[in-house]
Amino acid sequence: MIETSDEVMVFFKTLVDADRLRIAGMLGMESLSVEQLADRLGLRPAQIANHLARLEQAGLVKQKARLYSLNTDALEALSRRVLAGSRPKIDPDLLEGDEYERKVLADFLLPDGRLKDFPMQNKKLMVILRHVLPVFEPGSQYPEKQVNEMLRRFHEDTASLRRYLVDTGMVQRKDGIYWRA
Repeated sequence: MIETSDEVMVFFKTLVDADRLRIAGMLGMESLSVEQLADRLGLRPAQIANHLARLEQAGLVKQKARLYSLNTDALEALSRRVLAGSRPKIDPDLLEGDEYERKVLADFLLPDGRLKDFPMQNKKLMVILRHVLPVFEPGSQYPEKQVNEMLRRFHEDTASLRRYLVDTGMVQRKDGIYWRA
């Protein structure tokens, strides 16, 4: 199996040639034959065939009948593999709390501070809710609309987050007004 870094190297080595790059660009727009590419690029059909063979070998183009097209599925798969390994991670040492709390926060928070998802385990959910709670100033009251705005920076599902905070008793609610317990 080819490593992702090897795949990326093959990708760039294949497209370093200006003619191959132009061919790939044209095939990304529409399926074309060797002759059509040769006419549009002003190259001999033999040159186009050689470039297409290299692009095909790298998995960048595919052929159906006598027409070539860009292999967008392969490009998308490569980009997903490359980007999956480049996602920034949160350094648990930069977070507050004991070792367990820092680990839970690192596992469930994105680098921008938003939640990836809600933990299923109650113990982990409590860590997340304690992390969110400081947005509520003690002694202040907030209408539901403002609470949603405050919680949206953590997760789009503000209703669930509000419900968790209320159900655990960390936040109280009456007549659409919320406050820290």
